Amino acid sequence: MSERRAIVHPPSETGGRLVRIADRSYGTAHTPYDRTLLVRNAGSDLGERHEGGPE
Repeated sequence: MSERRAIVHPPSETGGRLVRIADRSYGTAHTPYDRTLLVRNAGSDLGERHEGGPE
């Protein structure tokens, strides 16, 4: 089984973070809760955050 790692990009100018897996966008998270839901709904338990803190 291949590993599906979610990439949580740095905050945009509006504060949202793009969540992507394997070149596919799963949405924009505005809160840590949003981020968790997007990563799980995309079928991944692994997350990799780029820049910034957890908020």
